[in-house]
Amino acid sequence: MIITATNRFVTAPIAARLGVETLLATECGMQDGLYTGQITGIPCFQEGKVTRIEQWLEETGLSLDGSYFYSDSRNDLPLLERVDNPVAVDPDDTLRAIAEQRGWPVISLR
Repeated sequence: MIITATNRFVTAPIAARLGVETLLATECGMQDGLYTGQITGIPCFQEGKVTRIEQWLEETGLSLDGSYFYSDSRNDLPLLERVDNPVAVDPDDTLRAIAEQRGWPVISLR
């Protein structure tokens, strides 16, 4: 699964290319085939990411048991705190400090 604050029209081709079947992303409003510039539904950002994944879990009957979540941003703390295996990847300074304090793995892909 990919869960991202980035808009679906950007991330859907990436998810498809990677063979990832489930994508939760921020949805953009459309009218008459054009983007309106408005967000529809709950933005997949900060606590909204948790709300969106909880909705998905309820719909699918799955759980976060044994789950991993990889992030580079302090904006993802609400979801990092909910999974069993949070991992900070090339994190911003705030997330790095929190991850180190909590004993979360910090990795680099650079």
